[in-house]
Amino acid sequence: MEFRVGRGVFTDAVGWAARALPSKSPVPVLGGLLLEAGAGRLTVSGFDFETAARIETEADTAAPGEVLVLGRRLLDICRVLPEGPVSCAVEGTRFTVEAGGTRFGLSTLPREEYPSVPPAPGSYGGVDAAAFAAAVGQVAVAAGRDDTLPVLTGVQLRLAGDEMTLSASDRYRYAVRRLEWKPATEAGDVVVEALLPARRLLDAARSLSRCGTVRIGLDPGADSGLVGFEGGRMRAVVRRLEGRLPGYGSLFELAGASVAWVDRAALAEAVRRVAVVAEANSPVRLDFSAGEGSVLVRAGYADDVAAQRLPVELGGAGEVAVAFAPGYLLDALNSFEGERLRLELLGAGQRALLSDGAAGEAHRHLLMSVKQLV
Repeated sequence: MEFRVGRGVFTDAVGWAARALPSKSPVPVLGGLLLEAGAGRLTVSGFDFETAARIETEADTAAPGEVLVLGRRLLDICRVLPEGPVSCAVEGTRFTVEAGGTRFGLSTLPREEYPSVPPAPGSYGGVDAAAFAAAVGQVAVAAGRDDTLPVLTGVQLRLAGDEMTLSASDRYRYAVRRLEWKPATEAGDVVVEALLPARRLLDAARSLSRCGTVRIGLDPGADSGLVGFEGGRMRAVVRRLEGRLPGYGSLFELAGASVAWVDRAALAEAVRRVAVVAEANSPVRLDFSAGEGSVLVRAGYADDVAAQRLPVELGGAGEVAVAFAPGYLLDALNSFEGERLRLELLGAGQRALLSDGAAGEAHRHLLMSVKQLV
């Protein structure tokens, strides 16, 4: 095996495929990247049973072949290579990388022990790559981090007609984002759902954000298996999680709630500012007053306190107070893009719904206010 490729192209390809490498694995070969050189092309693949990443790029191939090498070590080498063309070859049990007079040697891993990378399911439709990446980022902040509750670490992908809905929840918050997508065929009344690991989905969506269109591959009749995401010469395959998120329909119905309109960026900055005096697990309190047309953002206890007042438009009750964990509140505020934010408030210890207030409310984020106010 021998090929020649540009440094930037090679580094990008290795970096893309390395996204699928596990942080730790009892199976050493899963830490490897598979490089396959053919006529005028180089394919780099990574796989850890939960996800797979594959990218194809142009290369000047002198001798076709394939080799399995330690992925993170190869990525480290790519980052320090001098500018210029990169020459790679297999010499016995060593894989060599040479550029600008610098030469590296890597031990190869046993190719026969490497599992076959699963093929991507057939294309089911496409979505704007940039919009998809933004939408996944908006809901993934609400996904759980506790691997003992795998269902809550996922993002629910729902496809119905020409609408895609993404949702995530860790029991304390629930984020939902809707956007348009284009089915490959007339879907009719068919509704397809898949629960995917939030971290893997977010990584894939961001990596494909500049591809124009992301093609989504899945089997609409399967309750488990794989979901593929492909753009340009890059492809990621993610294994579904078992189960599904609980429904959010009734949770988002806040009858009798007070409605407040605030400047999103100003509120986020105020929360970030006053939270510096908050002890661990201490909430930030928001006191809304229709009479004063303001919200007082404050945190802390005794002499260690901070407060800032902001203008607000409040309907419903004359006054309402809520409090949230500052990290959760900032995650929610920063997940929106518009200047103004709509808040539906029931009071302390109850639900609060944030939305952009646009027609159809494409993005909504539900938070639970703490019972004990500051």
